[in-house]
Amino acid sequence: MIEAKTNTVSWSRNTTETMRRTGLAAPRISLYPTAKRCMDVICAAVLLVLLSPLMALITLAIKLDSPGPAVFRQKRVGRWGQDFTMFKFRSMYAHADEEVHRQFAKEYINGNTPRIAGSSLNSGARYKLNGDRRITQVGKWLRRTSLDELPQLINVLKGDMSLVGPRPAVRYEVEEYSDWHLQRLAILPGLTGLAQISGRSGLTFEKIVRLDLLYIKRRSLALDVLILLNTIPVVLKAKCAA
Repeated sequence: MIEAKTNTVSWSRNTTETMRRTGLAAPRISLYPTAKRCMDVICAAVLLVLLSPLMALITLAIKLDSPGPAVFRQKRVGRWGQDFTMFKFRSMYAHADEEVHRQFAKEYINGNTPRIAGSSLNSGARYKLNGDRRITQVGKWLRRTSLDELPQLINVLKGDMSLVGPRPAVRYEVEEYSDWHLQRLAILPGLTGLAQISGRSGLTFEKIVRLDLLYIKRRSLALDVLILLNTIPVVLKAKCAA
């Protein structure tokens, strides 16, 4: 199902037909995509300006904490399985081995309880690694407060992401998807989403996908605003964050 050589997801006929039948591919109101894009651009631009002093301080803290770039760039899977470069504040030591997360993601997506050598599951966030030695001291704080995600406002401005949508996956995660999981790739990935305000990493992967598909089916500007407003207290409480 996954064509690794072309770096795009090979959609099965069943997946495409299901999306057409359920209306997942496009919202019912034609003005919604334009309005959503306008909101994305305006909000992302304003937030980048307002948060620039904080982002500068975070950059300095990362540089002082450990060697390496302050901003981490990683290939993620976007709409229709297309790759894009996602930005995050670096929360791990430079050149950290991704095999730990790859193993964790494989077990998690396939519905198994992840068991990773040298790590344990966080009791407050069931499906996040705890005691991951790859994470820096500043990185722990960034992940707990979700501030490591702020550079993704640039992705929103570029049109790679939206403020609201399913969270973007890494390619090796998508390679573990079942056919119905691929439906979450029908729209732009988001900075936050329905799953993020409904439990985040305390949810099973199947529950996350079902919430993503529910959002895709019912998405509207009003729902987007509601999700954004509910994201604020969730982040402030650092609930189920890394």
